[in-house]
Parts: sequence; structure tokens; C-alpha cells
Amino acid sequence: MATTANQAHIDGILSQWREIIGEDYQGYRNHVVRMASCCLMLHPCTPEEQQKIEIAACFHDIGLWTENTMDYLPPSVPPAVAYLEEQKLNHWANEIIRMILDHHKLTPVKSSDSPLVELFRKGDLVDFSLGTVTFGLPRASICQLKAGLPNAGFHRMLLKRSLRWVVKHPLRPLPMMKW
Repeated sequence: MATTANQAHIDGILSQWREIIGEDYQGYRNHVVRMASCCLMLHPCTPEEQQKIEIAACFHDIGLWTENTMDYLPPSVPPAVAYLEEQKLNHWANEIIRMILDHHKLTPVKSSDSPLVELFRKGDLVDFSLGTVTFGLPRASICQLKAGLPNAGFHRMLLKRSLRWVVKHPLRPLPMMKW
């Protein structure tokens, strides 16, 4: 069982999005690898589960760039589904869609048929919180992961985009967050 994400697999998926993501590519790529690795450190996964996590991780925030919006969860789904169809993995679609749509849920995911949905939420929160939230992961492991995969401006980019969004949409300040 792996405890770090397969970077070659992630790079293979993300490479087609490099131009769209633009200057944020390295930061997003490193976030994807870190958060997928956090999932794998939180819970041992089978190779199939790891592959699902890595696919969902690649697409989980892609709507930030494809639709240029902070309300990016729904727009992140179609590119993931298209990828699954191309790879003949359509049977994974419902689970990966849930992983994407629920990854910013503030409370635990209890209603899903897949434990990967909650695991994915936790892995993203560990990285998004810069290791403030650990779900029991050793801080040394998180620090080592962050040292090997630098932030590269990812969180700064999120903050800037969020501030621009709030100015334009004060009544919907964080549309990607769910209870």
C-alpha cells in the first residue's frame, strides 16, 4: 500500500490542463499530489482506490480555471467525467463526482456509499489548512510532504481569487463550502 501519490499518474492527467491553469500550474499540481498523498497516509488504499483518489484530486478544483469562478465544484465535474469516459472508467463516475462535490464539506460525509468521499475531504482539508488540521497525521510527515512539494503560490492564488469573488458576490462569499 502506497503512502504517497503516484506523481507520474497525476502528471499524465494534469498535463493536458497545463495551458488552461497557466501560471498556477505548479502550485495546483503540488496541491494535488500533497492532498492525494495525505489521503493515502490517512488510510491504506488498494491500488484501485489510490487511482480513484488521484483522478478525483486532479479534477477537484479544475473549475477554478475552466470557468474562472470560485463556485467551481459543479464545473469541476464534467472534465472528470470526460476523462473517466476516455479511460473506460465510467463505472467510477458516481464515486468520483461525490468526491469532487463533497470535498469542501465542513462536516463529515456520512451519507456516501464510499468511504473514499470522506477520506478525500479529510486529505484536502489537511493540505488546504497547511497542516493545521491533521486528522491524526504526524506533523513531521506533513512538513516533509510540504518541503518536497512546495506551495508555489497556491494558497496565495486562492486568497486573491476569493477576495475578488467576495467583492463581486458579497452575499455568496464562499460558494464552494458546504455544511
